[in-house]
Amino acid sequence: MVTQIKPVKSASRRRKTDTPTYQLQVILHGSQPPILRRLQVPGTANLGWLHAVLQVAMGWTSSHLHQFTCGERIYADPRAELDQYEGDPPVLDENKFTLAELVNDIDHELVYEYDFGDSWEHTVIVEKIFPSDASTSTTAVCLTGSRACPPEDCGGIWGYQELLQALKDRKHPEHRSMKEWLGRPFDPEFFDIANTNHWLPKLKWPRVTESQLRRVLMARDGYHE
Repeated sequence: MVTQIKPVKSASRRRKTDTPTYQLQVILHGSQPPILRRLQVPGTANLGWLHAVLQVAMGWTSSHLHQFTCGERIYADPRAELDQYEGDPPVLDENKFTLAELVNDIDHELVYEYDFGDSWEHTVIVEKIFPSDASTSTTAVCLTGSRACPPEDCGGIWGYQELLQALKDRKHPEHRSMKEWLGRPFDPEFFDIANTNHWLPKLKWPRVTESQLRRVLMARDGYHE
């Protein structure tokens, strides 16, 4: 199921001093049919803030480590110390680099990986670049989306496909155990764009702390501290 809202309108020209609005397509690697989101975000967003946006929009819970890859460079939260061992490639601070600095043209892309165990990889592609717009200068908007986010810790994309097979077939030997493991109804085709756009503006600009992100995600999922 695909849901959508109208994108921000663009003007014919953009002044160099304007802050551009980026339209991004985010696709989860290996998902068929694709699990995707189409977003508009400020070009001045740093990658740490973009991480928070992707967690809200995709449906993750920020329970695991993450990183961005652009070309041969890796960007992550420095507190994760991903390059702490000798021989590890240097990891740059995601909070010090903006979207516009790293991907400054149409079809440029990043790879966002979440949960190094399950290795959920997302391709983040620049579809359009619009002139500055007040409605997206400090927040993100989800324009379209299709299919639900996989459950956390289900074994990556291959484990997710096996999970769906078990849930679909009542005669599957793991049908009952998988339903019990989920503990809730699950519709792989459902994506709630209205709910997503309710929570995206809750992310603080220009930087989101991990504790604030978790509060937003818990509230999104109906949990309260």
